[in-house]
Amino acid sequence: MKRAAVINVVGLTPSLLGPATPRLARFLGQAARASVVPAFPAVTCTAQSNYLTGATPSRHGIVANGWYDRELAEVRFWKQSNHLVTAPKIWEQLRQSGPRFTCAQLFWWHNMYSSADYSITPRPIYPADGRKIFDLHTWPYDIRAQIKRDLGEFPFPAFWGPAAGVNSAQGGADAASRWIAESAKWIENKYAPTLSLIYLPHLDYNLQRHGPEAMATAKFDDLARIDAVAGDLISFFRAREVRIILLSEYGIAAVDRPVHLNRLFRQKGWLAVKDELGLEALDCGASEAFAVADHQVAHIYLNDPSLERAVRDVLQNEPGVETVLGAAEKTAWGIQHARAGDLVAVAAERAWFTYYYWLEDARAPDFARCVDIHRKPGFDPVELFLDPKIPLIKLQILWRLLRKNLGFRTLLDVVPLDASLVKGSHGRPVAARAGRPLFACESPPSPLPGEIDSTEVCGLIKKQVTG
Repeated sequence: MKRAAVINVVGLTPSLLGPATPRLARFLGQAARASVVPAFPAVTCTAQSNYLTGATPSRHGIVANGWYDRELAEVRFWKQSNHLVTAPKIWEQLRQSGPRFTCAQLFWWHNMYSSADYSITPRPIYPADGRKIFDLHTWPYDIRAQIKRDLGEFPFPAFWGPAAGVNSAQGGADAASRWIAESAKWIENKYAPTLSLIYLPHLDYNLQRHGPEAMATAKFDDLARIDAVAGDLISFFRAREVRIILLSEYGIAAVDRPVHLNRLFRQKGWLAVKDELGLEALDCGASEAFAVADHQVAHIYLNDPSLERAVRDVLQNEPGVETVLGAAEKTAWGIQHARAGDLVAVAAERAWFTYYYWLEDARAPDFARCVDIHRKPGFDPVELFLDPKIPLIKLQILWRLLRKNLGFRTLLDVVPLDASLVKGSHGRPVAARAGRPLFACESPPSPLPGEIDSTEVCGLIKKQVTG
């Protein structure tokens, strides 16, 4: 077997390559390259599962970054157990070809309790006193203490939230990607795995905040930063005769139209909302119909199946919705699975779906103004912003963090409730190759076609290892 490293540069598309990315351009100029027809939906967990299994959500079950658990009557987002992925993973497939094969899974999602040999993933600790302590989960366990001793603490706030992708005390706008890249080197030097899977998230942040057009302006150096991090990794692995595979998951498109499906359903009387301490909580189990929003795709769950036609009609009459998938369409699109919504809505161009269900901001739940990815019944890119209405907000954050470190309970409710701030999103199908993800590798065993499906990536990676 040959050794290989997959460098997953999230959000990288041909349209972003240029003078700011000389090292990536040099690699791509020397490599075989293909445009990837992205997974549907084109979101992190689904895209990665397509790549690592060679299957669609109908088979592997990862229909989104989160979904409604019908038995628990709860929405569950960003769960990390690899047991959720119900198709054989690439490392399991490759072990059948060579018993000495090993795999490192570095910050790709669904990373806990996988059968990969080495893994590192973000995982906070939640003590009984209500604190949240940033930390990591690793396998084997002893990697955690060793790598933190050698690299320092993982810059968790730079991985997601208002501090992600901006210069801050966390060590720079690209702090999370740099730490992950250094962890890949650390694992390589210590274990030399046959296959390394490396996730570099930096481009994702300002592409969602400001949109893809902003990347061409002098105000942002995101492309130069990721070019330096990825380019350094390419040089590092080349020096060790490790084959390089450059990959991305999706392209981020410009948006300017947030669509609030749950507010629409509430106006129709289908949503159940209850009072909790004077604020409003969505009661999914009691709702007749509700949406679980995830970027530009929303899963619509019907506790009253007789409403399917009425709900479909409402969705099709909403200008921000391009397509509605029922049972037949879900099968055709590879997303017919028990976890999927009874209906799946796809946003129109320049539109994206919020999870918002309250009609007055004063009644929004307390978690709405926080970075709280597990409690929210849908994905919330507004977590990337600080509320401009809060005076001296950075000083207020420092004060609250001080109180927290002293043991006082405090709420970091600094996220705005203005969905119009978001200028980039993803998830819907993309026709233009310039806006699609890419796959590139050196010396493929056979010529690459100009276009490949996301499910073909698994086989191409395996060929780099076995060819």
